[in-house]
Amino acid sequence: MGPQKKITREEEAAMFIQAWWRGTLVRRTLLHAALRACIIQRWWKQMLVKLLEKKRKLALDFYVRQEWAVVKLQSWVRMWRVRLRYCRLLHAVRIIQLYWRWHNCRSRGFIQGHYIFKESQLNLQLEISLGAQACRVQQCIPLPIKE
Repeated sequence: MGPQKKITREEEAAMFIQAWWRGTLVRRTLLHAALRACIIQRWWKQMLVKLLEKKRKLALDFYVRQEWAVVKLQSWVRMWRVRLRYCRLLHAVRIIQLYWRWHNCRSRGFIQGHYIFKESQLNLQLEISLGAQACRVQQCIPLPIKE
């Protein structure tokens, strides 16, 4: 290195101002960098919160759909069981009605017969049964047909 120069007071003051200015610029640059980093971190945290909220909403929607499906399935099973019970009761009622009607016909009697139309008259054959008694009726009824 060369010979050392003597620094005057003005040069020293100029160097002090330059150092202060460089320090100010560096601090300002660091402050801006820190502020930008803070802004990016806040934005990233907001994105994470939104993403987490979206995941929570999807999980809740999935849970609600599952619960709805379970409730629907349970209602179908209950409906099926009630319908099955109703069909069994209906079948039992029909059997009871059948035996009751058969019993009533046997004890009270019934009417059985058929009819035939021939030309302008009605041939009617009836059998009326009351317990052990039976009565047969045959009759030809002329029909007033205008030609």
